[in-house]
Amino acid sequence: MNRLIKKPYKPFLLAILPVMLLGFLSRGAVLDINIHDTYVIINYWHLAIFSSVLFAIIGISYWAMTKANKKPATWLSAIHLILTFGGSLMLWILHNFYSLDRFAYAFNNDLTAAITISVLVMLIGQILFPINIVYGLLKK
Repeated sequence: MNRLIKKPYKPFLLAILPVMLLGFLSRGAVLDINIHDTYVIINYWHLAIFSSVLFAIIGISYWAMTKANKKPATWLSAIHLILTFGGSLMLWILHNFYSLDRFAYAFNNDLTAAITISVLVMLIGQILFPINIVYGLLKK
């Protein structure tokens, strides 16, 4: 774990290939989330491409900071890693429990709320990323 925190670019760059592979293997599947009267429908392939580009930008940014001998805060890097990958894993697990049965409406409502919370947790993790980069650039 200490290696991952000292070199946070590695998990992000290594995650690109599995994410793209999972997206390719489930091209026909969609992530559909019902929020009140609105359905958000995202194809897994598009979600995989977006996640891979995001991971590449984050990984290259951390790698560039390492090459420039600038050190981001280890605790911010750890929180960012945990929220990003933990939120992604939680989103995948929760979506697999999602039921398309009409009789499971209350269960799906609660599950949609949990999925929304896990997405918000991931977004908070992404807000920590630029803070960590700026902190590393300004630190002596």
